[in-house]
Amino acid sequence: MFAMNFVVGIAEVLNAILSIYFWVVIISALLSWVNPDPYNPIVRILRNLTEPAFYRIRKWLPFTYFNGLDLSPVVLLLAIQFAQIFVIRSMYQLAGAIH
Repeated sequence: MFAMNFVVGIAEVLNAILSIYFWVVIISALLSWVNPDPYNPIVRILRNLTEPAFYRIRKWLPFTYFNGLDLSPVVLLLAIQFAQIFVIRSMYQLAGAIH
């Protein structure tokens, strides 16, 4: 019973973190359209949270950036959704199997 609750707890926390990061990516992508002040602390935090992931996506999948259109946020959002569907549900099924 302890192991089941532990796995469910990890799944819930991971799901919450992925949900928050999902919205951070959306806000960061929207801010890139309006070109806000780069010295604003909120903008800097959002950029620091998302740019490493965007950079890796652009590096691994160079076709996501063409003609000034950056699709790396879309790829990252799809990856987050996949993680929420596949990993989180698998953890819940693992917890059910432990029970």
